[in-house]
Amino acid sequence: MSETYPSALESPPPTLSQADWSLHRKGPADQARHNEKIKDAVRKNLADIVSEQSIITSDGRKIVKVPIRSLDEYRFRFGDEGKQGVGQGEGGTQKGDVLERRGQPGQGPGKGRGAGDGPGIDYYEAEFTMDELTALIFEDLGLPNLEEKKTQTIASPSISFNDIRRSGTLPNLDKKQTLKQNLKRNAIHGKARVGDFKPEDLRFKTWEETFERRASAVVLAMMDVSGSMGAFEKYIARSFYYWMVAFLRTKYDNVEIVFIAHHTEAKEVTEQEFFSRGESGGTKVSSAYQLAADLVRTRYRSEDWNIYPFHFSDGDNWPSDNALCRDLVGQLLEVSALFGYGEIRQGRYAYHSTLMSTFEQISHPKLAALVIGAKADVYPALRRFFGPQGAVLSAS
Repeated sequence: MSETYPSALESPPPTLSQADWSLHRKGPADQARHNEKIKDAVRKNLADIVSEQSIITSDGRKIVKVPIRSLDEYRFRFGDEGKQGVGQGEGGTQKGDVLERRGQPGQGPGKGRGAGDGPGIDYYEAEFTMDELTALIFEDLGLPNLEEKKTQTIASPSISFNDIRRSGTLPNLDKKQTLKQNLKRNAIHGKARVGDFKPEDLRFKTWEETFERRASAVVLAMMDVSGSMGAFEKYIARSFYYWMVAFLRTKYDNVEIVFIAHHTEAKEVTEQEFFSRGESGGTKVSSAYQLAADLVRTRYRSEDWNIYPFHFSDGDNWPSDNALCRDLVGQLLEVSALFGYGEIRQGRYAYHSTLMSTFEQISHPKLAALVIGAKADVYPALRRFFGPQGAVLSAS
């Protein structure tokens, strides 16, 4: 019996091998890691970013360039001129050891006498759309103490198709159910196929209107526009309210915002007037609180709305008015989910205003009062009012 050998013309058996494709994925992986580092750097610098005037004045459609310190794009770097060696180490180092600090004390960034010749701080400008930036700023913010209230009238109820019927209009024809009914009928007669449609095969979708229960909320934004509010104070107040409005409109569909400007008198104004108008004269804070209380009584009843009054001022109020302010704030606290007061003092502890002293006399769990003394305090103020419980705050 002769042995059979494989022919030389036959192709050799296939060999199995596993190629290492990790290098092909290295670029996208490094880019994704770099993008995550950018986001982390932005989160660490949110206090400075929120106070950027160029961002606040953007129209929301442009690409915003955010300066980030201590972060740079990947690139090749060459050794310093005159430095000997090819860059190898001598061994014996541990993770986290500092190998070298560039420059000498007195010559580094932010230090030195006179002009200095040391290197400065490098800034990397990351490009973000306003949507991407607001998503980072507002990612863990929310309205506190939000409760479900009575059902409000919704202009556009949702439609749900939840039933199948034998009659209806052709636009609502359910093709899948119609095919199944036709196949079932033909199979009963010994022809398991689709075809020969009859009126009794037709099936139509039917719907019903459903009203979703939503927690309605109203924010009463009050701002002091009296003569004592200088350029810095007005910028801080408008900056806070700018980000507050953006946050509310980004995260909530059913929140109304009422804009109230006051000096000795208070009046409800449009959003454009609120952010652009200038006033002068004395200060009577109770006028704003009285208008807010009237709106709650006539338009935004606490049975139907979660109520959030906010007030920003420099605290320079007519002394005889503070007692009435205390009474009105007490009334508002009884029906509010949160009452927020922000006092703007450049230098923060320059003096203790009589209005802040009035708030300190009120002990209520839903009262939040803080002092803002610098542009970088705007973001901590947002987190003080809307951040998660237990957030680290520097503006209080």
